[in-house]
Amino acid sequence: MTASLSDIKRFLIGEPFPTRDEIHERLDKIRGLAIFASDPISSNAYATEAIMSVLILLGSGALGMTLPLALGIMGLVLLVVFSYIQTILHYPDGGGAYTVAKDNLGTMPSLFAASALLIDYILTVSVSVSAGIRAITSAFPATFEHRVLMAVVAIIVLTWINLRGVRESGTIFAIPTYAFVVGVLVTVAWGLVRYFGLFGTVQLTPAVHDVDPIRPVTSFLYVWLVLRAFAAGCTALTGIEAISNGVQAFKPPESKNAAKTMVAMGVIAMSLFVGITFVATHLNLLPSEEESILSQMTREVSGTGFLYYWVQFFTMMILILAANTGYQDFPRLSSFLAKDRFMPRWMQNRGDRLVYNGGILTLAFIASIIVIAFQADEIAMLPLYALGVMLSFSLSQTGMMRLMGKVGKLKPGETADTGVTTIHYESSWRWKRLLNGVGAVVTAVVLIVLIVTKFSEGAWLVVIAIPLLVYLLRSIHTHYEHVSQALSTRNLKMEELEDIADVIIIPVGDVHRGTLRALQYAKRVTDNVRAVYISTSDASRERVERRWNRFPVITSGVELICVDYEYRDVLTPLVEYIEKVNQNEYPHQIVTVVIPEFVPENLAAQLLHNQTANLLRARLRGHEDIVVVDVPYHI
Repeated sequence: MTASLSDIKRFLIGEPFPTRDEIHERLDKIRGLAIFASDPISSNAYATEAIMSVLILLGSGALGMTLPLALGIMGLVLLVVFSYIQTILHYPDGGGAYTVAKDNLGTMPSLFAASALLIDYILTVSVSVSAGIRAITSAFPATFEHRVLMAVVAIIVLTWINLRGVRESGTIFAIPTYAFVVGVLVTVAWGLVRYFGLFGTVQLTPAVHDVDPIRPVTSFLYVWLVLRAFAAGCTALTGIEAISNGVQAFKPPESKNAAKTMVAMGVIAMSLFVGITFVATHLNLLPSEEESILSQMTREVSGTGFLYYWVQFFTMMILILAANTGYQDFPRLSSFLAKDRFMPRWMQNRGDRLVYNGGILTLAFIASIIVIAFQADEIAMLPLYALGVMLSFSLSQTGMMRLMGKVGKLKPGETADTGVTTIHYESSWRWKRLLNGVGAVVTAVVLIVLIVTKFSEGAWLVVIAIPLLVYLLRSIHTHYEHVSQALSTRNLKMEELEDIADVIIIPVGDVHRGTLRALQYAKRVTDNVRAVYISTSDASRERVERRWNRFPVITSGVELICVDYEYRDVLTPLVEYIEKVNQNEYPHQIVTVVIPEFVPENLAAQLLHNQTANLLRARLRGHEDIVVVDVPYHI
């Protein structure tokens, strides 16, 4: 059974990597961009449409503000990218917003940043996979009723790919990521050529629309909807922080390669965003439930030929693969939290393929539950999305602003240790601090707008979930602190250690090979061995005594204690006897209970046996002075 499971694991996951190969499994910039930038790049498939879907409420004339808002968002993206480049260079060990906040703002802000990001990464997987499945069900309506199953299967496939290792998943995801980028850039370039009538091409003719506002527009409503449109377009910022969390996933020099990848991501993402927005607005396209803006733009520019289907297919692919940003950063951030004892310690353990298996599987499990709960409807999940990332942006940039303040207090050539990183004087600290401060304020305003405008649509779930998760993280930390204090050997006095009682108690349900093996083991440890049998009838007692006497070589020197009991619950008198020995005969000493147990050949057979032993172990586990030892006998 064990061998076959191992073979299956090797077949699915691959051969294990030795720790020394960790450096070879790191990412170059090309794979790193595909791994960490799939979310922000894929956001361009719907960011422009998100702005237009709000502005259309003011009438078709308001769509002219789409490009100015997109340029404003591009400026915000540049601020955030700049801030995270500074984060990467100053915190080369990774951790992103969590590490920055911990080092500069304190524990609580860092936990809020971490909780916000963890929730955002879970939603990244849920939303991205559901959006990709929607593209499939739109093309093949007959598959709509199977959307939830398809989404869960997609999560399983992504989990499998990521369990095989970072470099391998980067290779797999590189093709659709770059294919999407090339397809959209070609579409935008060809659209610009045709719009301006360059090289003798047939000039594109913008459509004419006249859509009235949904209601009379007041000054307040106008400003409110413009702010809401700006906030909606900020979905283009999701995933930007991913690289800063995974700096150590890059090949050396890690921080420089990560920073260059961050720059490339920002350039590509903003080129796509502004390009799509420019062409879509100049063609006077209208947002529609039936067809996305990107699909309309590609069809207008190139018709329904090869380029159109190329863009549509790889849009679907990158929407699903955008979930990979969550798969990379959720486990890494969890490992940082686990290292600081805010999450279970096993979250920092890496598996056979040098990835954080615990974090990957936990993410897949929670994301699957959300997909099932929301029936793979990404529209219903979108109000929950982007809140967490905006909160982390605000905290991260506030932290970097304070770090630049520390840098400014140093003298040229002077260095200082912050406890997490080493800083030195930088002549440019003033304008860096200013840019971080502006970014922090703007992202905080966007966060407030998102909360207010989407609160009743479901954002309240995230508003409640983040503090609850912070409470959970603190509770875990408190538990580990309590355990650490309990196990500490500081100021330990030897007389405080409990003595081990010179007695072993063996529960006996019958006299068989397993019982005799346990007796032999116990007699090697001590001469004071007691076998306890709970007798519910005279016949059963006589049978056990008769079988006991058949093996005098083994049973000699062992006291057989038969406890008569009129009821069926044999565990109660057994536990009472063990407690009596522990409390009365050997107080404040460790009493050993040896349980004979046979191990069947497979899992199904195990379900048919040993349940009494399992219950006994559970009953004794709460006694601090009782140790349980299993003596297995394999069938």
